[in-house]
Amino acid sequence: METDVHGLPVRPLPDGSDIRRARQDELPRVARLLAAAFYDDPVGGWVYRDDGRRLARLEALFALSHRRVWQRHDEVWVTEHDAGAAVWMPPGTAKTGTWEDLRLMPPTIRSAGRDSVRLLRLLSAFDKKHPHEREHWYLPFVGVTPEYQGRGFGAALLRRVLDRCDADGTPAYLEASAPRNRALYERHGFVVREEIRVADSPPVWAMWREPA
Repeated sequence: METDVHGLPVRPLPDGSDIRRARQDELPRVARLLAAAFYDDPVGGWVYRDDGRRLARLEALFALSHRRVWQRHDEVWVTEHDAGAAVWMPPGTAKTGTWEDLRLMPPTIRSAGRDSVRLLRLLSAFDKKHPHEREHWYLPFVGVTPEYQGRGFGAALLRRVLDRCDADGTPAYLEASAPRNRALYERHGFVVREEIRVADSPPVWAMWREPA
């Protein structure tokens, strides 16, 4: 069986392809895939109320996050075909620091436009609830585009790093923004720690996973 650089088995995707790290020049592709995956997300719809603007604003947010934060860790994973993407942050990297947060605020506000108040309140709530008592892998986003959902791509993207968590004995953490996603994460060992709400937002579930 083929193994990766960590000696773990490489699981082929449902279409026979594989998952690989995104290249630096694939920022627009990653942003586009995640925006399509989260267009119908309940929390995304709460933040970005205008259906006609939501896709572009999601894409702008993901592009900004990739350019300013995610790409430095080289843990953004994509499918060979445009099925989906996952963004992981290694242990000790989830907290960006006050100065970095201040630097990110103006472009974040510009990307969200009049939706920025809801977005910033949500991100602040996530930051306050994020656990820091133990080092862990953090999954900010994993998304599968609508035409590929329900076919095992989300599970395959999750396993790419969860196998490493199990091999290294490292926990993982994420926020689930939809019941369907929560169920997927529960099948992979995540347990709800608490429910997060901002004003009249849909629930978001903070979820923790101990290594198997």
